[in-house]
Amino acid sequence: MLDHLIMGFQASLTFTNLLWCFVGVVSGTVIGMLPGLGATTGVAILLPLTLTMDPLTALIMLAGIYYGCQYGGTIAAVLIATPGDANAIATVIDGYALARKGKAGTALAIAAIGSFIAAIISLLLLMAVAAPIAAAALHFGPPEMLAIMVMGLLTIISFSGDNLRKGLIMAGLGLFLATVGISSGFTAARFSFGNVDLLAGVDFVVVMIGIFAIGEVISQLGAGGTEPIRTRMKDMVIKPGEVKQALPSILRGSGIGFGLGTLPGAGSTLAALVAYSIEKQVSRRGETFGHGAIEGVAASESANNAAANANFIPTLALGVPGGATTAVLLGAFVMYGIQPGPLLFSSQPQLVWGLLTSFFIGNVILLVLNLPLAPVFAQALRLPYSYLYPAIIFFSVLGAFAVQNNPFALTVLLVAGIVGYLLKKYDYPTAPLILGLVLGPMLEKALNQTSSYAKGDLTIIFRHPISLGILVATLLIMLLPALIKRITHRHHHSEEAAI
Repeated sequence: MLDHLIMGFQASLTFTNLLWCFVGVVSGTVIGMLPGLGATTGVAILLPLTLTMDPLTALIMLAGIYYGCQYGGTIAAVLIATPGDANAIATVIDGYALARKGKAGTALAIAAIGSFIAAIISLLLLMAVAAPIAAAALHFGPPEMLAIMVMGLLTIISFSGDNLRKGLIMAGLGLFLATVGISSGFTAARFSFGNVDLLAGVDFVVVMIGIFAIGEVISQLGAGGTEPIRTRMKDMVIKPGEVKQALPSILRGSGIGFGLGTLPGAGSTLAALVAYSIEKQVSRRGETFGHGAIEGVAASESANNAAANANFIPTLALGVPGGATTAVLLGAFVMYGIQPGPLLFSSQPQLVWGLLTSFFIGNVILLVLNLPLAPVFAQALRLPYSYLYPAIIFFSVLGAFAVQNNPFALTVLLVAGIVGYLLKKYDYPTAPLILGLVLGPMLEKALNQTSSYAKGDLTIIFRHPISLGILVATLLIMLLPALIKRITHRHHHSEEAAI
């Protein structure tokens, strides 16, 4: 292992590779800040620029774009309540609430620190157990993936706020919207009403931008606008006590993100959602989640980054993409004449370990750049909203159009914006809707594959040990905190009665 690390750092610490790592990280941060673009689009757009590069240099730059976008999406989520990418859906809940309290700098700094710690933990785990985990991931068939999707869907409980009924309604609406278009594994069109543009379904990124960005702008304008945040610069700087408070959440989020990130196709969005949900369940300050809890930002951001790194395990070791962005990167491997798979670690160790060690270098660059800049980014909230709102609308329209390169996306954006405004007005949680829309296609795919695999007998999910274990763990995660609180409450009352 030590020999591999030395080889990797020798390959990645050349001037050329450091330069392009820096370019990739900075480009990714900027792309991630623009609503709708995200890591997948960013990597795909800039992929042609790497055709003349050395394969290792090109992959280092593209990987830098990938995890740079993770933090860029966080900046947009915290400052303008618009996740730059789906990975930041959970971050926007507490990140924007902290920003409205004048703690945007704190939220961004916690995100940067959490991402860095998660990157270090996940990279150490990745280097140590990539091959065994890749082998274990081969045992995850359709029933196991269906159990994972059920776990993700049950996180709705944590995203529903104080009203579970409204949360379930929103999740149901999200799942319904996910069924629009050609059904997974079949050729039948559903709810398209003869509209060709709806055959591809409703793009969750466009809906996400509309609900969060346009809906927020309409809501603020309808309320007569909001006064810009008037806070002192020192209030936007993170305090040591806040880092200490967030550290357990960062460690838990890193572990959850790494575990889910190793599963082919799971991606980092699911990891961030599950980590946030679990953190809310186990936290002693669960009631503060949704109102500006530092732990919520720490858990989702660390899980997001850890999963992004772990996505490379199935990609490198199995040749199976861990998520949408690594699917594009897998195409880059093939384009450079590299065949990912079990033999890659032995046939091209310099490339593999050079790429892995570049993750560490890139995350150091991100931390050094963004930690001191977090309060500076937060200054955007001091701008008069007469300047800020037009910029938000402009970039939202640009991002929505870029997702599909189709004017119909602007119609979806407008409708989603109006829906977002109505949801805010009548106090319906928006996160469950996006959660249902994101997980819907993955759930349907896993359901169809499981049904086909078991010849229609879906009880197979309870007969496979791994899938049953996942369901039991999900049930415990959801019920255990409530049971502990109830037992603690009874014990407290019995002590008072004895006195």
